[in-house]
Amino acid sequence: MGNQVHPTAVIGPGVELGADTVIGPYAVLTGPCRIGDRTWIGAHAVIGAAPEIRGHEPGLPWGGHTDDLGVEIGDDSTVREFATVHRGTRRPTRIGNRCFVMNKVHLGHDAVVGDDVTLAVSTILGGHVEVGDGANLGLACVLHQRRIVGPGAMVGMSSVVTRDVPPFAKAFGAPARVRGVNEVGMVRRGIDSGDIAALAEYYGSDRPEPDSWTPPDNLAAAWEWWTARTDAG
Repeated sequence: MGNQVHPTAVIGPGVELGADTVIGPYAVLTGPCRIGDRTWIGAHAVIGAAPEIRGHEPGLPWGGHTDDLGVEIGDDSTVREFATVHRGTRRPTRIGNRCFVMNKVHLGHDAVVGDDVTLAVSTILGGHVEVGDGANLGLACVLHQRRIVGPGAMVGMSSVVTRDVPPFAKAFGAPARVRGVNEVGMVRRGIDSGDIAALAEYYGSDRPEPDSWTPPDNLAAAWEWWTARTDAG
């Protein structure tokens, strides 16, 4: 197929496009920015704009030299119309492989989104947020800066995330609280019913410090990822 870049799109210096990418009308991509293979970017998306940090020199909106660390988007991801992704300052802002980023989503500077993540319409990620593989964030979620959402978690629509959400949890509300496990997501990953029940029991308890619980083998990698990053008790 080759790359298909609409003639009205702005591709600034320092932007690297993978193979078979699609860039829609009036999209603006500024570097440093690396887009993976077969990634689809919709109309009016803005990727690589300056971080929203008071006192930070934004530079030219259509590109130019910057000392920021930019944006990385993996392979086979979709970034829909009017989405905004700001470049990182301490690490690249990143969207992983096979992600589905719906319209009007915002990723603040230094946010990192893993593989196979769904960010529904109008979801907002503050700066330095991390979202683990396979997480699903519902319509109009708002994540406070530096919050962590674990792999496989499901966050309900319009939730306000002010505390870290552990792996495979189901969380919702304002502020969001853990309300059980994401059983559907766990079944789709092939996690057996015994492990699902063990995690549901843990989330239903008083939950001691997360590093004091020994998860089943099928959950160990996700739990290790989360405990290495969270400050939640």
